[in-house]
Amino acid sequence: MIDKDIPALSAVLDDSFVLVHMTGMRQPKAAFLKAVADGTLNYASADHHSMEVTISGDTAALIGKSRVNAAVFGGGWHIWRLEQDLRLVKKNRTWRITLSEASTY
Repeated sequence: MIDKDIPALSAVLDDSFVLVHMTGMRQPKAAFLKAVADGTLNYASADHHSMEVTISGDTAALIGKSRVNAAVFGGGWHIWRLEQDLRLVKKNRTWRITLSEASTY
């Protein structure tokens, strides 16, 4: 996201991917990738503080806490204390993110 590497992001996000923003806004994969590419969502850095992963067969959950330096939706740069609740699925031996729910901590 920092490098706006859309092909790399697209590769790790499942076609069913949805980002749920802190506001509750739901953004499907195509809209999220477009927002990263066009600068609606800008990321400068992420300092990860914790990650907990639970795997059950071909599904997984990852809960991570990070301080993210970002400017989003036309606002100024802020350091956000974000908790991301990620859901993943394993398809053809590759893990792909299906859901990311953001909240603050």
